[in-house]
Amino acid sequence: MERLRDGGVREVEMIAKKILFLCKKAMKIRSHKDLDTYKIAFDLAIEIFKMSKCFPVEEKYSLTDQIRRSSRSVCANLAEAFRKRKYPKSFVAKLSDAEAEAAETQVWLDFSLACQYINKKRYQDIYEKYNQVIGKLVTMSLSPEKWSY
Repeated sequence: MERLRDGGVREVEMIAKKILFLCKKAMKIRSHKDLDTYKIAFDLAIEIFKMSKCFPVEEKYSLTDQIRRSSRSVCANLAEAFRKRKYPKSFVAKLSDAEAEAAETQVWLDFSLACQYINKKRYQDIYEKYNQVIGKLVTMSLSPEKWSY
């Protein structure tokens, strides 16, 4: 940084720090809906809902119901976790529940593929996105203090 007259370097540095602080404050996550993990999980739940509309009628109260419930539960548990972030143990417990629901959804995807209700490409795409969700949930669980207020 160039030296400015009258100690201007210090003034420019202070302004830069203020701008950085304001940018970080503006980007602060205020709701569970601001979390990338939530957005991905929500989009997946919607995709699963639409996909499962094509499942056979005889699956209505079994596979269709289960895959819809577990995919939606990922989002619900993440929302609960976000609201409990002040209490690290509760926060981690709810994240663990969300992770378990994501894994359960993957099992229902396995059945959907095995029963030929979905094709291999769609299966792989959704399954991989759930792996990403699980990875993000685990990362959040490993550092609950970063999410506390």
